[in-house]
Amino acid sequence: MRVGTVREIKNHEYRVGLTPESACELVAHGHEVWVEKSAGLGIGAADSAYAAAGARIIDTAAEVFAGCEMIVKVKEPQAVERAMLREGQILYTYLHLAPDPEQTADLVKSGVTAIAYETVTGPGNSLPLLKPMSQVAGRMSVQAGATALEKAHGGRGVLLGGVPGVMPGKVAVIGGGVVGFNAAQMAVGLGADVTILDRNPDVLERLGIYFEARAKTRFSSTANLAETIAEADLVIGAVLIPGAAAPKLVTRDMLSTMKTGAVLVDVAIDQGGCFETSHPTTHDDPTFTVDGIVHYCVANMPGAVARTSTYALNNVTLPHALAIANLGWKQALADDPHLANGLNVHAGQITYEAVASELGYDYTSPQTVLG
Repeated sequence: MRVGTVREIKNHEYRVGLTPESACELVAHGHEVWVEKSAGLGIGAADSAYAAAGARIIDTAAEVFAGCEMIVKVKEPQAVERAMLREGQILYTYLHLAPDPEQTADLVKSGVTAIAYETVTGPGNSLPLLKPMSQVAGRMSVQAGATALEKAHGGRGVLLGGVPGVMPGKVAVIGGGVVGFNAAQMAVGLGADVTILDRNPDVLERLGIYFEARAKTRFSSTANLAETIAEADLVIGAVLIPGAAAPKLVTRDMLSTMKTGAVLVDVAIDQGGCFETSHPTTHDDPTFTVDGIVHYCVANMPGAVARTSTYALNNVTLPHALAIANLGWKQALADDPHLANGLNVHAGQITYEAVASELGYDYTSPQTVLG
């Protein structure tokens, strides 16, 4: 199979779908790899490294899209990229379709077979292709929040760890999954006063055992959530419903109860955000203020640490890319029900139920597609 990767064009997105090492692995399995010129520069991978791995360097993204059977990316295709997709082509990348009707409509119209990293499952309903970026984003959320709390960036002027004789900042983490756990680890490491909220008693027990007295856990009822964020200096939104839009847990009315200059970091912004007042921002202009509360809502946070993120992502996406290239998408998905859960769009049909429900499409199951 001819597999291609292109330079990401989303604002300040420096990751790349295939590292030179991944390209080498595909070539070793008998596949042809096309890489857009300069695609890997954001992670320090020169064209010569891809050429040494056996890949072919292509001048433009248009040529890669036109010539390859499978496109491997990182972020969802932008409008100009979606216009280059064609019927029967395989798109393998993050999609986050539920809050993005325009992208969904374009993918349906294109006839492409789109496999989304974020809905590929693993044992125990895990999300192994989302996990490494959730780990990165969770850790970055505290860095970003700590910076936004500085007075020069519009925040309260609070140092999360405090200093001797001065109380530390209070951090509320909404959601105890991969993002929330990693955010809590970072906040605890800085010496902050950390509270983690979740609705799953098993998650709360696991977090309580891990953090012991270093972080508090609290059941995420409406009243508990409202009380916790009113006291917080920094709130991390770390809620995920796989493939679906994130629930709006923090309403605009709640902002009036918060401290002026407190910070909200919405890690769920790729899925529409879990704060009512959120909207996507970029690394160029990462924050905005609503009712005195600073919002950080960058939709591709891991892109800022592109090298770490790209290699972590390729570690988990490459095995499935090899399976698709070796067997063809249909056989690969038929052989692996976890990979089949990644199928979101095929030949004009929506094949992920949460996306169909959210955006009003008829739902066609992957099993129907696979026959």
